Parts: sequence; C-alpha cells; structure tokens
Amino acid sequence: MRRSHLLLLLGTTLLAACASVPSPEARRQQASALAQEQHWQALQLQAGIFRLQAYVTPTQNEELTIYLEGDGFAWLNSRRPSSDPTPLDPIALRLALAQPSGNAAYLGRPCQYLEAERSPCQKRYWTDARFAEEVVHSLDLAADQLKAQAAAQRLVLVGYSGGGALALLLAARREDVTRVITVAGNLDHAAWTDHHRVTPLHNSLNPATLRASLASVEQIHLAGEQDRVIPPTLVNAFVADYPSNHRAEVKVLPGYSHNCCWAQNWPQLWQMITQ
Repeated sequence: MRRSHLLLLLGTTLLAACASVPSPEARRQQASALAQEQHWQALQLQAGIFRLQAYVTPTQNEELTIYLEGDGFAWLNSRRPSSDPTPLDPIALRLALAQPSGNAAYLGRPCQYLEAERSPCQKRYWTDARFAEEVVHSLDLAADQLKAQAAAQRLVLVGYSGGGALALLLAARREDVTRVITVAGNLDHAAWTDHHRVTPLHNSLNPATLRASLASVEQIHLAGEQDRVIPPTLVNAFVADYPSNHRAEVKVLPGYSHNCCWAQNWPQLWQMITQ
C-alpha cells in the first residue's frame, strides 16, 4: 500500500528520528551562525508571493554560483508534514560556504527559515507542490536580485536534492545559466515517486518534461553510489532520455550517500568538476 509521501527522503536526516527535533528557531540560528562564520551577509528577498532567505558575500564577479537548498524538514513522519520545512542540516548552505573559488550565493526555498506558519506558506509548498510554478517563479525573481547584487552576467546553478529539480526548472526558463550542477538531485520526480511507490507530486513541475530545452545546457549530475534516496539509476535514466545532442554528464561517486559526504569534500569536488 502506498504511503502518503516518502518522509525522510528529501532533506530529512537521521536527526528527524530523534525524540527531540531542533525548533525552527534553532535551525534558523544554525544557518545564520554558519554564514556568519564565513562573514556572509543575510538577505531577505521578496520574490513573488514568497520571502526567501539568502546569504551572500560582498564580492562582485561576472559569474555567480547560486546554491539552491533541498526540500528541508518536510515531514514529521510518513503521514504528517512538518509545520516548518527549515532544514535540520542546510547542506546546500554548507556547499556554498565551502566553494573554494569564484563568487557564490545561497538561496533558501519558500517557507524555509522565515516563519513558515504564515500565509502564503501552506504545507503544500513543501509536499506535493514543492516544485510548483509559483515556487519556481519566486526563485527566478530572487536569482535576478542576487545576480544584480553581485553585478554578474552569468549564473551557475547548484541544486542539492530537491534543489536539483529547481535548478533545472530555472535553467529551462533563463538565458543566463551557463551550467547546472546537481548534488544527489531529484531530477525526475515522477520516476522518483514511482521508484519508491509513494504519492506522485501532482502539483509540481517536472524537469523531465523539459528535456528538449535543457539539452543545450551544460550539466553535471553528481550521484552517490550508496544513495538510497536518489539512487544513481534514477540520475542515469534521466540523462539517458535526453536527445542525442545533450550536454549532460553523470558522475557516480563511490562511498557517497544522500547526505554524506558532499559538504565535507566540496572543495575537492568543485576542483574536479570545474577544471
């Protein structure tokens, strides 16, 4: 029998199984402290119907890399969504802070960090509508603001987990994205829900329907050999269905899982994929 959703999978860590989950405020403070350690500035961006949390550096450069967070703490258990999707561990933020060269910015997802109980933050935006048009539109507007703030001309998009889908959805509608990098990315949510036998994300856009427009975009999809959340077979299948002239590449890394060890090894991985 199908369960309502796959709890634990996107952006939920082992901490979710603990009796005491850190409060939303504690999770917000954790992200703020991580950014402050690297002297990054916190920004709140009004982008469409959502306010989004961002962290940036004062650096200006022609190319800006924007990191998109995963789905965060979306589910309390297999039947009950959380009241606040702020990540227990903001892996995309850790990736951004670990980038060894170039200019980077971090962009949280709608309803993360910023009082998710308030309208328009309905739970649908971290469950079946996590990749809805209004979500993608909001991130698109925020990317414009971050690009202007950095005086950039070009964007590289890095998406972790569910942020990988959003990176592709953004690239499909923008003309300034030179490369998409996904890390343990959910690239085809229909294939993902079918694989795990969970409820389809009926109210979400799917990058798999946009392969024709994405084929010309340079892409590197990093997958963990031991990832049971987004198995490498799903990532390989997504790329295999591209037209023959595509520019996408899959790198399967031995020993890596959904959460480990992307942030710890990001400086070395960055050098590998940008050399």
